[in-house]
Amino acid sequence: MAGPGDPPEGTPEGVPGGGEDEYRSVVFDESFVRAARIQEYSARERLDGTSRAVRVRHMWPVAGAPRQALILVVLIAVAFGTAIYLGIRHPYSSSGPESVEPLRITVIPLVPPGPVPAVNVTSLYANDPAAHYRAGAEGLPLPTARRVGDFTESQVMQALSSTKEYLVASSLDPEAVTGGGVRAVRDLIDPGQVDQFDRSLSAPGDDGQHAATGWLVRLDPAKVRLADQKVRVNGTITVSQVGDDRLEVVADHTFVYAVQGVTGSGAAPGATSLFTVRREMRFRFDRDDLRDHHMEVVQADVAAGPLSCTAPAADYFRPLLAGQSPQGPATADPYDRDRPAASVCAGLANGATGTPAAPFAPSSAAP
Repeated sequence: MAGPGDPPEGTPEGVPGGGEDEYRSVVFDESFVRAARIQEYSARERLDGTSRAVRVRHMWPVAGAPRQALILVVLIAVAFGTAIYLGIRHPYSSSGPESVEPLRITVIPLVPPGPVPAVNVTSLYANDPAAHYRAGAEGLPLPTARRVGDFTESQVMQALSSTKEYLVASSLDPEAVTGGGVRAVRDLIDPGQVDQFDRSLSAPGDDGQHAATGWLVRLDPAKVRLADQKVRVNGTITVSQVGDDRLEVVADHTFVYAVQGVTGSGAAPGATSLFTVRREMRFRFDRDDLRDHHMEVVQADVAAGPLSCTAPAADYFRPLLAGQSPQGPATADPYDRDRPAASVCAGLANGATGTPAAPFAPSSAAP
C-alpha cells in the first residue's frame, strides 16, 4: 500500500527513491530564486486581478536599463558616423595627388649650321615651311569627338578641349611665352603635379623633370620679344584609352615664332628671325580630372632652335637672332653622366630657320 506521499499507483519503477530523489541535488536558495526569469505571482497579486499566473523578470535592473541602452545607442552612432567619415575622406576613386607620376621632360636644342638669316618683316613666312600654317588657336583644330572605350563622347570632348586650352595657354599666350604670368597653365595641371610645376619655374634644372621649357614655351624676356603675336602652328591631336580608367591625348605640334632682339641684346635693331619649337605632349585624364577640369601632363618631348648648344635651355629659350652664329658645334659627351642621356643638342636642318624673301632692310616697326 502506498504511503501518503506516494502516487496512487505507487513509486515508478526504475526511479530510486521516487520523485523526491530526482530533485535532491538542486538547491533552491535565495540566489537561485532571484536569478529566475519567470516568477509566479503571489496569492495576493492574483486576487488583485492579474490575468497572468507568472511575470517575466528583466535581466537588467530597471534603474540601470536606460543608462545601458543609452550607451549602446551612442556606440552604434559613433560607429556609423566613423564609417561615413571614412567613406567621405577615402572614396573608392584611385586618383589623387599620391597616384600622379611626375612629368618626364626632354629638351633638345637645335643648333643651326651657320648664321641665322633675317626674314622680311612684311612677309615673315613667305619662303618658310610654316607658310601654310594657320595662325594662333586656329592652328589647333580638334579631331571629331567620338566614344573611346569606356568614355562617352562628351568626356572625350572635355579631354580634347582641355588639351587645346593647355596648348594655347602654354604656347600661344604672349604673356606666358615672354616670361610673364602662367596662372592659366598652372590651373589646368593635376594638383599632384603643381609642386613639380612650381619648382620648375622657381628653380629650373636640366634633370629631366624640372625644366620650365618642358611645361611651356618660354622665351627669355631679357633677350628677345615677339615680332608677331600670331604664332604659326601645325600638328595633330589623337586620343585613346589607356588601362581601365584613363584617357590619353597626344598633341604633336610645331610652333613658329617671329622674334626680334630687345635693346641691349646685341642683335641688329629691327632684324626679325624665326624660332621654331616642336612639342610632343602626352596628357592623361581620369574621371576626376575630367570633372575638375584638370589633366596629368605625362611627357614633354621638345626640340627648339636655332639655339646655341652651350646656352642653358631649362629656364628660358634664348634664340639665336638674325646674323648670330652658334657657339661651337652641336656636341654631346658620352662620358658626362651628370646630365641626362636625353639632354643633348642636335643639328638644325638647312632651311628650317627661314629664308629672306627679299634683301633685308632693318625695320623699326613695332610688333
